[in-house]
Amino acid sequence: MMQGALQRQTAPASRPLSVKPHSLLDDVYGIAVGVLFVSTGILLLQAAGLITGGVAGIALLVSYVTEQPVGLLFMLINVPFFLFGYLFMGPLFTMKSLAGSVLIMTLLKLIPQGLVIGHVDPMVAALGGGTFCGMGILALARHGAGVGGTGILTLWMQKTYAINAGRTQVLIDSVILLVALSLVAPQRVGWSALSAIAMSGMVMAWHRAGRYFGS
Repeated sequence: MMQGALQRQTAPASRPLSVKPHSLLDDVYGIAVGVLFVSTGILLLQAAGLITGGVAGIALLVSYVTEQPVGLLFMLINVPFFLFGYLFMGPLFTMKSLAGSVLIMTLLKLIPQGLVIGHVDPMVAALGGGTFCGMGILALARHGAGVGGTGILTLWMQKTYAINAGRTQVLIDSVILLVALSLVAPQRVGWSALSAIAMSGMVMAWHRAGRYFGS
């Protein structure tokens, strides 16, 4: 009798989980939130003269050297990665990622017209900017999109080879920061490393296979 009761208690746990895909409205809202997080993070880092990992870090670094708009550079650097995404991640993922990148470029142009960051401590910029970027990347990934650049590559590696996207991003970010040492003051690179750790840490901790149900 006790055995039968135990079986009835454990039976629901053995049932397959029914997963309800994201609706179009879910995707639009999730991608919009992700874009806002990434844009805010980049602006915080830029206000402190820092960089971070991924294509955002490359765009910031090049913008300091060339004095070109970071939003435009962000979009241009992404072009070859979008081609890679189209070939290996599919047209839907690529279209979502392209739309997100266009929105990020637009917000990087528009937000400073309504929000002027006069001063931000490097530690606050590093932790806040990196975390915001990480949260944005996570939101986009949850809705089948990426911020482009190295994010597309790391998501493809996780999808294809089950290699954690955050760990791959850490390796890529390390290369970016090593290059930055020859172009940016070492102290800035140190704070930038903290921002890259904060960004990759968000992805590493929360974007794991089996942790999230939805598509």
